[in-house]
Amino acid sequence: MKIALLGYGKMGKTIEKIAINRGHSIVLKVDKDDTNYDLSKADVAIDFSIPTAAVDNITNCFNANVPIVSGTTGWLDHYDDIIALCNEKKGSFIYASNYSLGVNLFFELNKKLAQMMKPLEGYDIGMEEIHHTEKLDAPSGTAITLAEGIIENSNKTEWQLDSGDEKTIPINSKRIGKVPGTHTVTYHSEVDSIEITHTAHNRQGFALGAVVAAEWLKDKTGIFTMKDVLGL
Repeated sequence: MKIALLGYGKMGKTIEKIAINRGHSIVLKVDKDDTNYDLSKADVAIDFSIPTAAVDNITNCFNANVPIVSGTTGWLDHYDDIIALCNEKKGSFIYASNYSLGVNLFFELNKKLAQMMKPLEGYDIGMEEIHHTEKLDAPSGTAITLAEGIIENSNKTEWQLDSGDEKTIPINSKRIGKVPGTHTVTYHSEVDSIEITHTAHNRQGFALGAVVAAEWLKDKTGIFTMKDVLGL
């Protein structure tokens, strides 16, 4: 499989190594300042760029009829426009806030726990996410996905950064050193606490999941998620 890497930072370089180890080739590397590039040799593109570049990268792939896997966060104000364009162009698209296979299982565990906790009174929900100091957005896309999963399956109606109330999930975002990503959801009452945590040890899991998603997406048409990739 011939892969275009849109974004060639730390994640892009990690994806490159994993893709090559899995027998694929990298035919294009687009850095953050590159705006003119040729996608014609690519079977699929993987976008881990920056929020200001992601929409253009995804649009370019749709226009070039190249399936794209995007893991860039911070651009979702344009999500509906991108979905409409994908449908118009009959494109192929997967977006995930986190491509780690373990995190995507964690998303499903989070939803199930929220369903189980919904009828119980006296529990406050809180969330904490910790990432490296170079991460540009807060809260993380993964934390937002977790919050949305709780909202779908509880009496909560929204999330807020750092503060919350009876209907709101507070998300505490920390930026520390080189932490790849830690996400914790806590249900706390006067008598006990229930806590689930996913801790990433390095970027390998994120990169592997993105390559697996690209392998799955090649030759397909439509809008998919990691649930489709994993058959969840």
